[in-house]
Amino acid sequence: MNTIRLEIKNRKGLKLQAYLELPANQKPNHFAIFAHCFSCNSNFNAVKNISRSLSNNGFGVLRFDFTGLGRSEGEFAESHFSANVEDLLDVNNYLVENYQAPALLVGHSLGGAAVIVAASQLNNIKAIATIGAPANVNHVTHLFSHSLNDIAKKGEVEVQIGGRPFKINQDFVKDFSKTDLPKITKELRKPILVMHAPFDKIVGIENAEKIYLNAMHPKSFMSLDDADHLLSNAKDSIYVGNMIGTWVDKYFPKEENKMLSTEGEQLVGHLNLIEDNFTTSIQTKKHTLIADEPTSVGGDDFGPSPYDYLSAGLAACTVMTLKLYAERKKWDLQEVFVYITYSKKHSEDLKIDLEKPTRLDHLQKKLKFIGNLDDAQKQRLKEIASKCPVHKTLITQTVIETELI
Repeated sequence: MNTIRLEIKNRKGLKLQAYLELPANQKPNHFAIFAHCFSCNSNFNAVKNISRSLSNNGFGVLRFDFTGLGRSEGEFAESHFSANVEDLLDVNNYLVENYQAPALLVGHSLGGAAVIVAASQLNNIKAIATIGAPANVNHVTHLFSHSLNDIAKKGEVEVQIGGRPFKINQDFVKDFSKTDLPKITKELRKPILVMHAPFDKIVGIENAEKIYLNAMHPKSFMSLDDADHLLSNAKDSIYVGNMIGTWVDKYFPKEENKMLSTEGEQLVGHLNLIEDNFTTSIQTKKHTLIADEPTSVGGDDFGPSPYDYLSAGLAACTVMTLKLYAERKKWDLQEVFVYITYSKKHSEDLKIDLEKPTRLDHLQKKLKFIGNLDDAQKQRLKEIASKCPVHKTLITQTVIETELI
């Protein structure tokens, strides 16, 4: 999976902070847009977890901050419901122009209401999923209902929403009554998945019932059991992402990600010089990896560099070896950190006496142990760190045979 940071200008010229999550092979089967909950942002844990779960199902997922929220430009008072829908339409257009027309909209809470309205205006959207969404747009006004009189008198007041201060005005409040969401839902005529927690204390389960009854088939409902409204437990948001990815399969043409055959070998690396720059697919029998070069040397930085993988192999082998040794000795080793840096260093700087001084490959390995260990135990673990199989491979003579097939 790779995350690309984007800035998208909306119709008002404001920059919206956005992130595009791509699957491991960087080639999505379909694109989706995620609309976050009221007063949340695109870096909210539930948003990231759902987006990344969907990317594991082959989607490219664009999550973004609505106007005036997160790192997007504008004021919160400009982030009324109509503006949220406009932001969705502008983000949709950005994907159409720069990547591929999105086919799925996913919305959490008020974002769920926004995706229903946006989907009604976008022919390219083939399916919608809502999570804890209200059946009526003005449902959200209960969050600041205690301040409605002050807003009417003063024009603009500061209110507390979710423990954070926001400035809202009369236009902000009035906008929530402009949209007839039940009518739009009835006329939508697109597959919709309604997901809701039975004991949601922010947006009651009766909202899911109304959305479901208003929607026309094909429609589905999925209970989120003991989840809370914000999906604060990571397992709930990951589950939501996986279930949406499974549900939407029925409505989208299936396009399997092509797996490379290892032809009986340990792994295969593949680079398509016509389609890609340096981005290389690596396939073992069960796992897919991506290698690339950093942008500083002309790559796209979609994955670790070849030498990053070399260092990674050494780091992984070192921590696994130390785990096994400490367990056998019954030592209180709780965590291991191994920091690796590859570089070229001159033999003289390394104080290695050679007949012909030269630059040598150099791997710097630094260890940090967490646990109740004395100095003697730490010193022994340092010695064991040099005995892991990959370490031994790197410091002994290695024979590489190359043949054409």
